[in-house]
Amino acid sequence: MKFWCATAFMNTTELVQVSRLLDRAGYHGLMVSDHLCYPRELTSKYPYSPHADGRPIWEPGAAWPDPWVLIGAMSSVTTQLHFTTNVYIAGHRPILQVAKEVATAAVLTEGRVALGVGAGWMKEEYDLQGQDFGTRGKRLNEMIPALRELWKGGWVEWHGEHFDIPAMTLEPHPPTPVPIYTGGHTEAALQRAAKYADGWIGNAYPWDDAVTYIGRLRELLAQQDRDTSNFEIIAGVYARPSVEIYRRAGEELGITGMICMPWSVGNVNTGDRRNLDDVAAAYQPSIDRFAEEIVLPLQ
Repeated sequence: MKFWCATAFMNTTELVQVSRLLDRAGYHGLMVSDHLCYPRELTSKYPYSPHADGRPIWEPGAAWPDPWVLIGAMSSVTTQLHFTTNVYIAGHRPILQVAKEVATAAVLTEGRVALGVGAGWMKEEYDLQGQDFGTRGKRLNEMIPALRELWKGGWVEWHGEHFDIPAMTLEPHPPTPVPIYTGGHTEAALQRAAKYADGWIGNAYPWDDAVTYIGRLRELLAQQDRDTSNFEIIAGVYARPSVEIYRRAGEELGITGMICMPWSVGNVNTGDRRNLDDVAAAYQPSIDRFAEEIVLPLQ
C-alpha cells in the first residue's frame, strides 16, 4: 500500500518543509491540488458541495499555489517522495504548456512525478482562459495520448481532432514515461480512466461508496480488456485510521494508494511557519506517529 498525503488548503509557506518531513518518514507521495482562481461572480456549482446552493467548501481567499512551481520547490529538498496533482485542470491550459511543465518536473525529480488530471467543473476558469467548457472532456481524452507522444523525445508531432501539432522537438523530455492518472467518479470520468489512464484518483468515500465507484471502474477496465497489474487506484475511506482498515481496502477494494492527512489526526493547525524547526515542531509528531503505526507496517 502506498500512502499519498493530500495538501489542499494547507499554508503554501509550510509545504516545502512538510514535504521534507514526509520524505524522511517514508511516505510514498504528496498530492497538490489545483485551481486557477476564484471569480467574484461564480455561477458554477461545486459537485461535492454540502451546501444547497452548490458553493465551494473553501473561502474565496483560499490559496491554490501553482502545482508545478510548488512541486519543483518540494523536489529540491526530497530524494524519495513522489508527487502528483490531484487534480490538474489541464483542459483550460495550452497542451504544449502542460507538456513542457510536466516534462521539466519529471527531469528535475528524476521521474518522481505523475500527472493527475480532471475535466474540471468551474466554467469560469475555462472562460477566462478562452477555452471551450463544453468540449473539455473530449479534449482531455485526446490530450492524454497526445502528451505521451510529445514526451517521447526527438522529433514529435500529433494530429487529432482537437490538437494539431507539427513536427518539433520538445526538450527536455521525461527520463521515463510519466504516469497519467485521471480523477472524478462520474460515469464519464470512470470511462476516461478505464480507457486512457494509468490510474484513477478518487476522493475520500464512505466504504459503500468506494465499493460502488471502484466496482464500476473495474467493470469498465474489463470491458477495455486492460492489463490492470500496474493500474493505480488512489482513494481514501472514511474510517478511523488503522492497519486493519487499510489492509482491507487493499485486499477487498483493490486500492493501491491511500489518500491520507496524518496531521488531521493530530489536530495540527496550519499557520505561516517557514522555518524547518517550527514546521517540524508542529507536524513531525503526527507524521512520524502515522508512519510508525500505519505506513511502515503496510509497506
